[in-house]
Amino acid sequence: MTTAHITDDKIPNNVNLSGDRRLQRALEAWQPHFLSWWKEMGPVGFQAHDVFLRTAVSVDSDGWAHFDYVKMPDYRWGIFLEPKQEGRTHGFGDFHGQPVWDEVPGEFRNLLRRLIVTQGDTEPASVEQQRNLGATAPSLYDLRNLFQVNVEEGRHLWAMVYLLHTYFGRDGREEAEELLARRSGDHDKPRILGAFNEPTTHWLSFFMFTMFTDRDGKYQLSALSESGFDPLSRTCKFMLTEEAHHMFVGETGVQRVVKRACELMKQLGGDVRAQGGIDLPTVQKYLNLWYTLSLDLFGGEVSSNAADAFAAGIKGRHKEDKYAEHKLVDSFFAMDVLENGAVVHKDIAMRNALNEVLRTEYSKDCARGVERWNKTLRDEGIDFELKLPSSKFHRQIGLWAGLGFAPDGTRLTDEEWNRRRGEWLPTQADEDYVKSLMRPVTEPGKMASWLAPPLKGINNLPGEFEYVKP
Repeated sequence: MTTAHITDDKIPNNVNLSGDRRLQRALEAWQPHFLSWWKEMGPVGFQAHDVFLRTAVSVDSDGWAHFDYVKMPDYRWGIFLEPKQEGRTHGFGDFHGQPVWDEVPGEFRNLLRRLIVTQGDTEPASVEQQRNLGATAPSLYDLRNLFQVNVEEGRHLWAMVYLLHTYFGRDGREEAEELLARRSGDHDKPRILGAFNEPTTHWLSFFMFTMFTDRDGKYQLSALSESGFDPLSRTCKFMLTEEAHHMFVGETGVQRVVKRACELMKQLGGDVRAQGGIDLPTVQKYLNLWYTLSLDLFGGEVSSNAADAFAAGIKGRHKEDKYAEHKLVDSFFAMDVLENGAVVHKDIAMRNALNEVLRTEYSKDCARGVERWNKTLRDEGIDFELKLPSSKFHRQIGLWAGLGFAPDGTRLTDEEWNRRRGEWLPTQADEDYVKSLMRPVTEPGKMASWLAPPLKGINNLPGEFEYVKP
């Protein structure tokens, strides 16, 4: 597979943007609006700093990770698609085995646009959620990682806006403007999905967000990368390359919080909070919060929209080619549902259960990450186990929305749920305590008291490297 040439235009790209003057002009007209949004809603207080960032210079394995200092507003946001695979065919759905589409099929235009807009909306939302975190970064290493995540979310927005501008005409251009008009948590113009309106008020939430919510992004992008609309597939495959770093930031961030808690538990009688750390029960509460918020992002357990997107060949399963059957006409998925107020286990038509199929794969992946945290606990000799709660716990979307369940899946009355929720989810006192620890550490190589240092630096740089310069 050859790598398409990346042009050094105003907008870096490997899609021959200069060969389509109308599209180039439209995107160059959108670019200043994006930069205005970035300066208004992007990281507060660090726009003029030099940050040691990774920038894509090509989409092959050698060239997508170029490291250098750059001021964030000067970051080379661009449009990168995986190279086209000639002869590619639909991998699933009613068009299985037929050639993929290079243009939007008219009958699926609205469905495709909605999927692209919803995915696109999550990208600027997370930047907005995290915009104030720089002021309390626990180290320059973590500050740089925050900004790397932020600029890549900005590039993922560019990826979706390219598709909207290229394939959806005036509707697409208007949707691209709306992506810059909505605001995370805004009462009048909120972001589309619930988890992207939740405040990310401190670094423990940031690490949980990048662990769990960005992992949802991985699975959504993976399902879209199977799409029979080839430009969407090729766009998402490249985005997945960058998403891996975001999950690394989250998983290793929480691991470092856990390791530090273990160290403090072995000192001075084991009171972690008294020594300025984040205790393990509090880590568990934030795990419960962000994992369940992220479960909601997959949508309802039984969904005709998911069935329609699969039938149309637009959104498949994670790693579709690992399955033997790709049309799912007479296939079923066994799952818990609610009937007459009772939880029952039954077979659901597979096409209608695809959100739950994807959510199940996601949960298995999350469990592997939590097991790595538990290995840290065992290695440190600490008798504590972090656990994923039941998928019925604390849900706002789907069959279990608004119903009381304990983390182990036990059904609760409303009274029990309201009385005990503070045992399982962060209270205001927990939030106030964690926020009280958030003091910036800006000296190279130094680290806040509530987390351990990373095992190694970015690009194998030494611990005292100055990742962010004034």
